[in-house]
Amino acid sequence: MTTLAPVAGAVGAIGAAAERPDVAAKFDGSFEFANDRWVPGMLFGATVRGRGPHSRLVAVRTAAALAVPGVVAVLTADDVPGAEQIGHITRDQPVFAGEVVRYEGEPVAFVVARSQELARLAAGLVEVVEEPLVVLDDPERALDDDVPQLHPEGNLYRHLVIRRGGSTEGAPVEVEATFTTGRQDQAFLGPESALAMPDPDGGVTLHLATQDLHLDQAQIAAALDLPPELVRLVLGGVGGAFGGREDITCQVHLCLAALRTGRPVKTTYLRSESFLAHPKRHPARLHYRVGAEPDGRLRYVVARIRLDGGAYTSTSGPICGVASYFAAGPYRVPAVDVLCEAVATNNPVSGAMRGFGAVQACFGIESAMDLLAAKLGMDPVALRRTNALRPGDCFPTSGQAVHAPAPVLEVIDRCAALPLPPDPRLVSPSRLYHPYSHPGGTGRTSLGEGVRRGVGFAVGVKHMLYGEGTPERCTATVRMSGAGVEVVSAAAECGQGIGSALVQVVRTELGDVPVWLAPASTEAGYAGSSSASRQTWMSGSAVRDACRELRERVAALVAGRWGVAPGDVTVDGTILVGGAAVPLVEALGGEVVEATAVYRPPITSAGDPTSGQGDVHVGWMFVAHRAVVDVDVELGTVRVVQVATAQDVGRAINPREVRGQIIGGISQGVGLALTEELLSSGGRVLNAGFTDYLVPTAADMGEVLVDLVEVGDRHGPYGAKGVGEPPSLSSTPAVVAAIRAATGRPCSRVPVRPWDIVDVDADPGAVTR
Repeated sequence: MTTLAPVAGAVGAIGAAAERPDVAAKFDGSFEFANDRWVPGMLFGATVRGRGPHSRLVAVRTAAALAVPGVVAVLTADDVPGAEQIGHITRDQPVFAGEVVRYEGEPVAFVVARSQELARLAAGLVEVVEEPLVVLDDPERALDDDVPQLHPEGNLYRHLVIRRGGSTEGAPVEVEATFTTGRQDQAFLGPESALAMPDPDGGVTLHLATQDLHLDQAQIAAALDLPPELVRLVLGGVGGAFGGREDITCQVHLCLAALRTGRPVKTTYLRSESFLAHPKRHPARLHYRVGAEPDGRLRYVVARIRLDGGAYTSTSGPICGVASYFAAGPYRVPAVDVLCEAVATNNPVSGAMRGFGAVQACFGIESAMDLLAAKLGMDPVALRRTNALRPGDCFPTSGQAVHAPAPVLEVIDRCAALPLPPDPRLVSPSRLYHPYSHPGGTGRTSLGEGVRRGVGFAVGVKHMLYGEGTPERCTATVRMSGAGVEVVSAAAECGQGIGSALVQVVRTELGDVPVWLAPASTEAGYAGSSSASRQTWMSGSAVRDACRELRERVAALVAGRWGVAPGDVTVDGTILVGGAAVPLVEALGGEVVEATAVYRPPITSAGDPTSGQGDVHVGWMFVAHRAVVDVDVELGTVRVVQVATAQDVGRAINPREVRGQIIGGISQGVGLALTEELLSSGGRVLNAGFTDYLVPTAADMGEVLVDLVEVGDRHGPYGAKGVGEPPSLSSTPAVVAAIRAATGRPCSRVPVRPWDIVDVDADPGAVTR
């Protein structure tokens, strides 16, 4: 566990470009990630996984593994003392498969040994006898009568219909098409790793990388049949998350092993295991029919969306909701008809990933808008301006009034106004590009012949916080002593900068004081998940409110000790008593003053069960992206030259971190557009490693221009909005729109593959599919 020193003056108040408290330790290598945790005498665990992807589990034979010297235990479904099933929202996923394996890599046993290598070796000796069953790998057939029913409730995780307005037929101009998004992995660099230690009181302490300490605690405690207070979780250093650490993977296995053996037990997944273990972004099929007037004003949007949820529910329910509510984009649409279904298959489990369903919907509606612009002969940016939501409009899919700020027009205009990159062929027509700057890069597959440039534009929207009536709260505690202020919060720092944000809140409220961040753990009050663009809003608000209460308590204490009125005491970096500065130690007399606040955001509704209408969201984030790409139309290779964005951030708590989040999110959007897809066939994953699952590098990103649109939200702390998810929304359709502009090809699927670009009809032998 990394213990952070007091945060120095590099972290200022709200609005400063502050340095994160953890950044120096990450640069010099002293930062302790979850995998770095070590205690004397610890054992190691390795997961035995079913081959699946759909089979009856006949037997799990452990004798050969147990006979290996140094193997301490092998745990199976028979060893789970409490709830046999876990789940992020719906508890339908076994701790260990006991009867049926529903996807490749599903855990069936856990081997504990004296070393990680020995545990993995012994795991290979556990004999898993499986009887193959019919595999359901096509989500389009998941609801047919003649396919296997993977769960007692059937293969439908959620069915949501949203209808509003009048007729969805007969517009003067109409376009219709089907779009597809692939399975994207979060691809965080730190694979799953944790350490469980048995406690003297019969409980267990787990050091781990997660996005929600308390949600993990609840599931682990239920499986262990222990009260939650005996299951203690401490946040370890998180090597990336992006939604992929919202679900349970190794947590219960390790806690069971620690309690069984009476010794600390640690595991670290291999990369191939990590790809199999955590849920991915839902693959989606999106069929759109959009009608408009001749001047471009939208008349209706009809969308039919099918999400592949994989073998277990995970977060498919709310993701179905998000995809539905943003299926019509941030546009004025008089009539909508949206049907979204999330279904079960024997494919890898799908769940939370940055953008949470809005990414898929954005690709669908923005691609349809480009088709409409082409049919109208209208500039794509002008079409979006014509239909952009304004404050006071009703959101098309919920009927909810769009309160200010809703700077849709502003993000469109400011993104479009950002400078385009120069074309070197026009600047210096006498010389060629450097060969590395062409599509194909260091492969030098082109010297410029057959390379065309395209520009694409897209707009995105997503809500902040959970929404759909999900109750929310966040607790934080601040303590002031003579040494400074300590912040106690369970907010998970996943690299998004929540640590520096909370320090900035303290210094905004209490002045330039030394600040400590206590290690995040379940001993702190509930903070909820670091997801849904909510943590800075929620924990920032809780810390702000706690600081204001603390200020009043300190003033009352000091006034009593010094015999003055509370109004004569000012708490702002130093304690001012009657205008004279008094050191903290002297002013507080050695006492520690504490305040705790519980923040609750505005309440949302679950939406009408038949129409989907209602005040389902607290607020929205808007973003626009413009992409410039060069495409080798003969080889189908693409180089991203530039991505420009204007993003609605409310108030930028830490502008430097906001920009970093935006650049990182754009890189994931570029990945989904061009390279990132976890491929499977018959339910089996084909590329579970970074050799074949291609994540964009810095060399693939091109130039990134970022314009922060700061229009404060009245509900957010200091006007802030969430910022982490919007960069991944419209960056993908903007890149694909640019490819279409360069090639004239439909490119209705992401990632775009070379054979989607090359005109294979002209030479059927040119590309092998």
